[in-house]
Amino acid sequence: MTSTEVEPGTNATSPGPSGTTFRIEVVIIPVADFDRAKAFYTGLGWRVDAEANSPTGYRLLQVTPPGSPASVIFGTEVTTAQPGSSDVLMAVADIDAARSELVARGVDVSEVFHDAKGGVGGGFHRGTEGRASGPDPDRRSYASYASFHDSEGNRWILQELTTRLPGRV
Repeated sequence: MTSTEVEPGTNATSPGPSGTTFRIEVVIIPVADFDRAKAFYTGLGWRVDAEANSPTGYRLLQVTPPGSPASVIFGTEVTTAQPGSSDVLMAVADIDAARSELVARGVDVSEVFHDAKGGVGGGFHRGTEGRASGPDPDRRSYASYASFHDSEGNRWILQELTTRLPGRV
């Protein structure tokens, strides 16, 4: 199997079999307290792209993590999902640096971990079962993780991605 080095600022835009390109642009996360969530995400240093407020109570905030082509939206009357019910995976080039930056911003981030069985993709464990402490011993791409929860209980999983699988660039 061959791999492709990840270059910052790149994304896959190849059309699918039908010729249509599908891209994830926005992820909607459910929150209970708009102002608390806004303070959390802006405190991470995420760029505010849009904010909408209406007299009827509708509120929306769109933020984008540094270097990400996709954004996050949350608000009041935005989704019927329960606050704190989302799990979102975010790729980072350096798991240790990403974790350190979040800790410096006051976020309670798990230790770096990997799949105890040595597999790739073990960051999706429910709870902490099947995790081994520290980064993947071979520092394989897609195999080291850390996680944190936002102010509303939504879980963010950081996955170290240094080399993309074939066909992903």
